[in-house]
Amino acid sequence: MEQFKHVGVTGRHGRSEVADTLRRLVTFLESRDVTIVLDSRITDMIPNHCHPICVRDALGEHCDLVIVVGGDGSLLGAARALVDFGIPVIGVNHGRLGFLTDICPSELETLLSEVLDGQYLEENRFLLEVEVERNGQIIDEGCALNDVVLHPGRSTRIIEFELFIDGQFVYKQRSDGIIIATPTGSTAYALSGGGPIMHPALDAIVLVPMFPHMLTNRPLVISGNSEVRLVICEVDHIDPQISCDGQIHLLGHPNDSITIRKKARQLKSLHPEHHDFYDACRSKLRWNHQEHCR
Repeated sequence: MEQFKHVGVTGRHGRSEVADTLRRLVTFLESRDVTIVLDSRITDMIPNHCHPICVRDALGEHCDLVIVVGGDGSLLGAARALVDFGIPVIGVNHGRLGFLTDICPSELETLLSEVLDGQYLEENRFLLEVEVERNGQIIDEGCALNDVVLHPGRSTRIIEFELFIDGQFVYKQRSDGIIIATPTGSTAYALSGGGPIMHPALDAIVLVPMFPHMLTNRPLVISGNSEVRLVICEVDHIDPQISCDGQIHLLGHPNDSITIRKKARQLKSLHPEHHDFYDACRSKLRWNHQEHCR
């Protein structure tokens, strides 16, 4: 396993408990004699430091590992910014669920010592890229680790759109929108919409209708290599939004075509050696905590 010598540090800005953990993390990394590079947005939370600073989007140019302190939202933002650099990311959880940031602050020094010594699990997580096409021109684009969502924005009206998968017409739907999620995102918004939980190792995409007019429109799991295209129908008199991880919002218009496909570069996600997806499900989703039979 790779041992890391240049470590980037980023996290959620503005929370006192995050600041405390960031300071502990920097002190720990200093004791490990690694080069520390700080995200410029968090430097005011770590006073009197003497480490190099750069914007988050450039951490991948200077580091061989990035540690994110915050919730899953913080890691989602870091993932989109760093995926093209091919460097691994690991999270220290200061959020609610923490499916992606799975190191507890109380175990920070112990578990990160193991990671820096090369004792960790590595997973490749794919992202989705989205393009919005209008009158034959790409007018906006984005990417998402969890999900791409077509929704009405501030309007309370339903959307009518057509769905194509790999060029084949699937259906025309009237609904509040649709969630297109990766296995990583299957435990996020898609789960609350009634979608299935997918193991992170699956090469699949799930499409979850949001309050469809026809109750026979159910979640649909397709190949991870499929290309999904949504066409907003002309009858709509609203400008729906296309959200990436709930953090990037693209504006659509009637007759726009929205194409979603797997991004070529994948995210390297690190976990402690004892990480277990099903254990995470039990603890985060409050599944039965009783001991198993054998």
